[in-house]
Amino acid sequence: MKTFKADSIRNVVLAGHGESGKTALAEAMLFKSGLTDRMGNTADGNTVCDFDAEEIKRKISINSAVVNAVWKDTKINVIDAPGQFDFVGGMYEGMRAAESVIITVNGKDSVCPGTIKAYNLACKQNKARMIAVTCMEVENSDFYKVHTDLKIAFGPSICPIVVPYDKHGPVEAYMNLLTMKAYKYDKNGVPTEVEIPASENRIAGLRAAMAEAVAETNEEFMEKFFEGEDFTQEELVKGIHDGIASGAITPVVCCANDTLSGVDMLLDAVVSMLPSPNERKLEEADGEILDYDENKPLKAFVFKTIADPFVGKISCLKIVQGKITGKTEPVNATTGETVKFGKLVSVCGKKQDEIAEAYAGDIVAVTKLDANTGDTLCDPADVKALASIEFPKPCYYMAVKLAGNGDEGKLSTAIRRLLEEDKTLEYVHNHETHERIIGGLGEQHLDVAAAKLKAKFGMEVALSAPKIAYREAIRKPVTIESKYKKQSGGHGQYGHVKIEFAPYDGDELLFEEKIFGGSVPKNFFPAVEKGLQEAAEHGSIGGFPVVRLKATLIDGSYHPVDSSEMAFKTAASMAFKDCMKEAQPYLLEPLQSLTVLVPDDKQGDVMSVLSKRRGSVLGMNSLGDGMTELTAEAPESEIVDFALVLRQITQGLGEFTAEFARYEMLPAGAEVKA
Repeated sequence: MKTFKADSIRNVVLAGHGESGKTALAEAMLFKSGLTDRMGNTADGNTVCDFDAEEIKRKISINSAVVNAVWKDTKINVIDAPGQFDFVGGMYEGMRAAESVIITVNGKDSVCPGTIKAYNLACKQNKARMIAVTCMEVENSDFYKVHTDLKIAFGPSICPIVVPYDKHGPVEAYMNLLTMKAYKYDKNGVPTEVEIPASENRIAGLRAAMAEAVAETNEEFMEKFFEGEDFTQEELVKGIHDGIASGAITPVVCCANDTLSGVDMLLDAVVSMLPSPNERKLEEADGEILDYDENKPLKAFVFKTIADPFVGKISCLKIVQGKITGKTEPVNATTGETVKFGKLVSVCGKKQDEIAEAYAGDIVAVTKLDANTGDTLCDPADVKALASIEFPKPCYYMAVKLAGNGDEGKLSTAIRRLLEEDKTLEYVHNHETHERIIGGLGEQHLDVAAAKLKAKFGMEVALSAPKIAYREAIRKPVTIESKYKKQSGGHGQYGHVKIEFAPYDGDELLFEEKIFGGSVPKNFFPAVEKGLQEAAEHGSIGGFPVVRLKATLIDGSYHPVDSSEMAFKTAASMAFKDCMKEAQPYLLEPLQSLTVLVPDDKQGDVMSVLSKRRGSVLGMNSLGDGMTELTAEAPESEIVDFALVLRQITQGLGEFTAEFARYEMLPAGAEVKA
């Protein structure tokens, strides 16, 4: 297989709303470039990118997939990212490895929340942007409505370069505004040049707008524009290329995935307008900007991990510096260990072709590598870690357990294998509630994780709402005297304590002693404290740990022969139980501190939901771009499904993070979810 240098490589990620045609576009690009000899489709479950069993079953992309094609002597590495919000981690993986983002917009559905999220993330990460309006062959597709919506959503940077002519209903031809030529496509996607309709006035307006955008990219073009001269095709391409680099221009290309119409012009635009790795140079290690030089020491980062139960771990790499061969033994900058791998391969979906070497700027994969997503592989002579990937944090948690009898230890191992593959999953063992908790980005995310556990590791699991870890405390101080006396012939047991119990502000049980005259010897104090501590693990209301309790040993007595540590420990435990009967115990519930990002027009709805769930908004901060950050507090029991509700209210644009704040008294009448 031919190797490519950075200048002849384009790394792009396909992102956008679910069902906007990302996987179909990747399929069309592969077929048009000659890499595949047939077009698959999602409905039939035979696409190159959606090869996972769950993807085929659900007919959606769940994982990001890497494919590559060659067009006009340029290698195009394409990362097909999922569009469903539950699997947005795949988009973060792809954007970390690519220099450019092609955002797909369905010609019928127009701009959707997923379009906005993808565009905003691309801007935040300083990626070059292009928009592909797909599915133009579908009835009721309307490019000019989409164009208007794009301008409203993303402003004046929107610049169409390939547009449809559809005056009489279905698209009759695709017009290239750079060359001012029109093409009609047959059923095999082969173009034939046709005349540009003379009556299409909108074309002239779009062409003029494109020329104005190009004019703003440099002074020479601006001068030529004001003098009324037309730009040449080369000047237009250069102007748009430079405008993409600065973020001033976002080109728009229309195409029809299923019929391949316009896909060739999209590939042309990728090669001529989107930047090569060398043109971005955004990689940084210890403040140093790296330049994708294959002659420098190796630096590559793992942006995606595939956990295959048969093949083993497959790690997808973006090479930033140097080159890598099948015999390379790099250092993992995260662990400091020298690592080896099985094979160096070029991946195209599930297909792997072994290769001899690859150079800076390229995307490849290695098998059986001891590294995780986000790790950096370096030449031993220059070990510097690159920036890792900041994934969205899990916000939806469920308890997970085996559906039948089985080895819980093996379940933990299997889940940790999934975590290697999906960094938006989280797994913890709550020793207090004795539950294994798995967290993700939504209900469908965890449902897929459960399905993968069964398909890949033979672990059938059940998911349920997690138990809430309540606490107990007392309202009033009491003094309890307790005596443990047992005589059964021979050596007996005797322990006698008098303890003052009172509420206090600390989170743990506080033990003190104020003994005068040696009524209880000092060597029995630890036994008294231990008896109280053990008894406080289970309160009297629901068996929850007791906190905010101060216990002071003030008196007691002992027997020189029969007293023992066990006797005083038992007496203290008995005193604690009596305390919980008399001191008016009550329940405490955990409160979570929330940071919620919401669209400005949905603030009221979200605040209303929080209020109904016994939450309170503490502050708000405008972030610009139509988004507001709310800080709030709410009981943990009331926000178990908040991620799902927030997504419904905001159509997927809202997100939140939560962390434990403190315990507060459970109001009378509130439901206990334990």
